[in-house]
This record gives sequence, C-alpha cells and structure tokens, in this order.
Amino acid sequence: QVHLVESGGGLVQAGDSLKLSCTASGRTLSNSAVGWFRQAPGKERQFVAAHTWRGGSPYYADGVKGRFAISRDNAKNTVYLQMNSLKPEDTAVYYCAARPSSIVVVTTTSEYDYWGQGTQVTVSS
Repeated sequence: QVHLVESGGGLVQAGDSLKLSCTASGRTLSNSAVGWFRQAPGKERQFVAAHTWRGGSPYYADGVKGRFAISRDNAKNTVYLQMNSLKPEDTAVYYCAARPSSIVVVTTTSEYDYWGQGTQVTVSS
C-alpha cells in the first residue's frame, strides 16, 4: 500500500512558478512509475507528466512541454512537478499517482494503482 500526499499548490498570477511535491509513505517510490495529472472543474482528469524509475526522459503532455518538469528524490521518497510560466488554463486540482514496479512510462489514469488527494493550483490572469 502506498499513501501519497501532494503539497505546494496555491493562487498565483500568470507567468509565475510553483513547485508541487508528492511524498509517499508505506512503500518506496524508487521502483515505481510516477505521474502527475490535473482536473479542472467539469472536465476529465488529464495527463500532465510522467517518469519511470529506470530514468530516461520524462514524458509530458503537449500543453506543458517546455514549462513543466517532473523530477524525483528517491532519498526523500518524493516526486516533484516544477511549473513555470503558468497560464490561467493551468488552473486545476493536481494529482500525483504511482504504479509500483512499472518499467514503462504510464500516461493513462486507469494504469495507476495509487493516487494522492490532490492540491489546488489557481492561476489568475
């Protein structure tokens, strides 16, 4: 069992930056595929970024490429999402997810086993 807790959300202005954190307990994330998703009001949860435990290049949704960066600190059992040049359309609840023992990048919600409770990001224009 993995318990994920996101933090770092908030209210910012367009062009600002935020760094989200997702800390796991109960099991190490070092051998898990991890991902970030977001869900805006009235919309489906959508993929944002993902990374495997084997390293390699992270994978990003087209709308965040060049602005967002996913990273992990295995010693802290934490995954991060650095968000730069934020836009109002980035406003959503952001969720982290984990799939233990996955060696491939996972980009669909149904393939993840564990989810955090979400953290709100609001970007004003």
